[in-house]
Amino acid sequence: METYDYDMDIVAMSKQELAQMYAPDLTPHAAVNRLMTWIHHHPTLTEELQRTGYRKTARVFTPRQVHLIVDYLGEP
Repeated sequence: METYDYDMDIVAMSKQELAQMYAPDLTPHAAVNRLMTWIHHHPTLTEELQRTGYRKTARVFTPRQVHLIVDYLGEP
């Protein structure tokens, strides 16, 4: 397992789980919508996620995808 300089563990996690880490005050559905909006506002992040095999219908982010998201958006 790669090590990163984050306080959080970089592991595979569901969209909902990661989204709620960024927006714990929102409902799970609203949190996912917000996270995906933030991701789509970063074209480079979106491209890098697609290179890892990410598809918008995926329900789980791989550790590499979580790492990319945290790099672009910061730690939740």
